[in-house]
Amino acid sequence: MLDYIDTRQGTNSKYTFSNGNTLPVTAVPFGMNHFVVQSSDEGSWFFNPYDRVFQGVRLSHQPSPWMGDFSHFVMTPIADDKIKGSLFSCQSSYRPEEAIFKPHYVKVKQQRYNIVTELVPSTYGAALQIKYNSRQQAGFVLNIKNRSEFHIDATGRRVTGYVSNFSGCHDDQFKMYVVMQFSKEIDLDSSGYYDVDGLLCNEQDISGLDQHVVIRFKDCEQDLLEVKLATSFISLEQAELNYSREANVTFDTFKDQAANNWNHYLNKIKVTHSNEQYIRTFYNCLYRMFLFPQKFYELDDQMQPIHYNTTAKAVKKGVLYTNNGFWDTYKTVYPLYSIIAPKEYEKMLEGYLNSYLETGFLPKWLSPDERGIMPGTLIDAVIADAASKGIGMKLMPQLLTAMLTGATTQSEQDCYGRRGTLDYIKYGYVPNHYHESVNHTLDYAYSDYCISVVAEVLGNEQVTEHYRKSALNYRNIFDPNTGFMRAKDSQGKFRSDFNHFTWGEDYAEGSAWQNSFAVFHDFGGLVQAYGSQEQFFQKITDLCNTPPHYDVLGYGFEIHEMSEMAAVDFGQVAISNQPSFHIPYLFNYVGQPASTQIVVKQIMTHLFHNGFSGYPGDEDNGSMSGWYVFSAMGFYPVCPGSKEYVLGIPLFDSITIELPNGKEMYISTDNNNPQSNFVSKLTLNGEQYNKLFITHDDIIEGKSLNFTLGLAPTYRSYKEEDLPFSISKKKKSTIEDNIVLS
Repeated sequence: MLDYIDTRQGTNSKYTFSNGNTLPVTAVPFGMNHFVVQSSDEGSWFFNPYDRVFQGVRLSHQPSPWMGDFSHFVMTPIADDKIKGSLFSCQSSYRPEEAIFKPHYVKVKQQRYNIVTELVPSTYGAALQIKYNSRQQAGFVLNIKNRSEFHIDATGRRVTGYVSNFSGCHDDQFKMYVVMQFSKEIDLDSSGYYDVDGLLCNEQDISGLDQHVVIRFKDCEQDLLEVKLATSFISLEQAELNYSREANVTFDTFKDQAANNWNHYLNKIKVTHSNEQYIRTFYNCLYRMFLFPQKFYELDDQMQPIHYNTTAKAVKKGVLYTNNGFWDTYKTVYPLYSIIAPKEYEKMLEGYLNSYLETGFLPKWLSPDERGIMPGTLIDAVIADAASKGIGMKLMPQLLTAMLTGATTQSEQDCYGRRGTLDYIKYGYVPNHYHESVNHTLDYAYSDYCISVVAEVLGNEQVTEHYRKSALNYRNIFDPNTGFMRAKDSQGKFRSDFNHFTWGEDYAEGSAWQNSFAVFHDFGGLVQAYGSQEQFFQKITDLCNTPPHYDVLGYGFEIHEMSEMAAVDFGQVAISNQPSFHIPYLFNYVGQPASTQIVVKQIMTHLFHNGFSGYPGDEDNGSMSGWYVFSAMGFYPVCPGSKEYVLGIPLFDSITIELPNGKEMYISTDNNNPQSNFVSKLTLNGEQYNKLFITHDDIIEGKSLNFTLGLAPTYRSYKEEDLPFSISKKKKSTIEDNIVLS
């Protein structure tokens, strides 16, 4: 599957417009380090696929350009003495069309120096092969932003030290330690650093700000230099230990191991189609789903996990993960892990529990520690989805305690927990003096549902009933006159001068159109609030057919998400951003799956591709890739925690999912052609299937799905039990059961 992937999908982006905002990351799945070709030194946007400049390979930990990087430096091979202590003076042209960008391997030829660099990653380090083809002295430059300290050991042919640079961290002394071993003898007479005047200073110990460390070698002008490196967030001694475990591994073995690590995940889902571009897009997206979260723990000399706790500023036992925003990833990434990587999922939950034990709150956006951005505490959905599927059960009692802490405790630090926690408890909604209050209210109501799921699994009836009731708080801000969720003040009055096109203010990265439908757990109840299925159906249809207008009032300027929605002209379905991911599937909740099918298929075939502009907006931590992966398989997890997946329309002729219990789920599509946009018939395990969802158990049991597509939509009536999950539906069933029992 690696042959289908070019890691540059979605990398043609900039500050004002995102075609993915991805980086061409070479790494191992969930590896502690990422490696990225750097083509410009322009802050967070340091690679563009159309640049023809190679500044070096960057060791990076940037999860998103909006978050920034931490613990990073750039490695640049050189072969002349005309550099002056800057990346600009070191850079070389390269031919992007000849370079290789793969998940497990990157290869670049620098035209200026006639140097070919290859790199393969491991969990804690990397191996490089650098072929010099010049009569000039071979060299290797480390460019480090902010603070660093390095020692050049010519006798040992190595460089050791640390870098301390980050866009945000609770520890202002946070460091990453580095060990770098070279296969050639270091020439101390021509190594060192450049001063402010661009003069080379021959020093073995180099420290300071914005360093430009130069290592040159003897007898390597037209030879192969091998470099191995390892890093640690714990200590230099731990970096040495990480290095020692791979010291004798050859470059080719490194490469094979990295490829095998990727194939372990990529081979779990096999797809077929006559259009190879669809296949390439699918595996490019699948690759993105295993880059984050990154391991933030290491193994001590007893092979036990340890990590650096930035809150206590001390080394602690246990696993830890970083670079994950749960506002993005709970929707798609973790539901996929529940199907094909449950063991890894459980280990991540253990890491997030450790975050809670060390900070007092579950994480919201980690990079490297809590950054506290985006509404809600949506890790609650990650926990609930796992609990409903029997994943990480031994952790659930503590995780429920952690969820309840977040739901009831107002942190003194804004980055932790819910914003407006006590006011939400008091009013049943978050008042509009809190920024993005509508999103906070809706996300808290959904999190309350998630708490009830975990409590129910654990048999805690009191907590279950309490939070199932508060999960209906979304009703407190629904305006039946407009059909939108609207912000209220603490007196219970809606904000005046309502404009459904206004972005920001009460809404997160969208308007009332995108943000009024985040009632994942109770669309049945929302339909009732609209008055009828017909009225809800009309509202969602209007959402799709309303031109992509927007008002910048809440921001005062046009943000890139506005530009991306306007560019694709898919109405108000701003699939470029997470709040809209589930919207195309909402037609199913009122028995109108044909509308879901055609909208989903048009999005898949028109807005995603395997090119440099291959995404319709930010591909955050695998979340948008996950939307495509699920949608292309024919189902989507609208409500994590419910154990259900809402049906859509598959893109592929066949899909085989390798399940953790040794079984396989097989999905086939008949009459699969561009003009067939509707499902005319569906069977589950060979029998006619009329429900508009499948369950997690259907998947894990390996039941087969067969879709037959048609040119025209097929209409039929649906019973309530055929519609996807809603707690209102569940509550009604419970009431009926009680009547029967009495």
